[in-house]
Amino acid sequence: MLKKSLLGALVALCAASAFAGVELNKADQAALESVRGLGPSLSGKLLEERKKGPYKSWDDLIERVRGVGPASAARLSGAGLTVNDSPYASGAKPAPAAKPVAAAEVKGAKPATK
Repeated sequence: MLKKSLLGALVALCAASAFAGVELNKADQAALESVRGLGPSLSGKLLEERKKGPYKSWDDLIERVRGVGPASAARLSGAGLTVNDSPYASGAKPAPAAKPVAAAEVKGAKPATK
């Protein structure tokens, strides 16, 4: 019984460490490359840009590093990457409002009659 309890605790500990986040502002190259989807090229870009100053937020990261957009930020966050210990909050920026289309611009629309 004690062996099963110890084995269960060990498995839980290993699982928790496997899902531990990698903080972008503190990680070295090896830690960054341990995040699924982050290879040597992108991790090098991240570290090079970080030399100019720590990342303030995910939006700051997206703005500063070419090749990182909202979709890749969401994917990297899902794989365990954090910025200032925060996951990426997708949809943080509202989409711009659509421009209304005038009736005359709609193909096949009939002019209004009075």
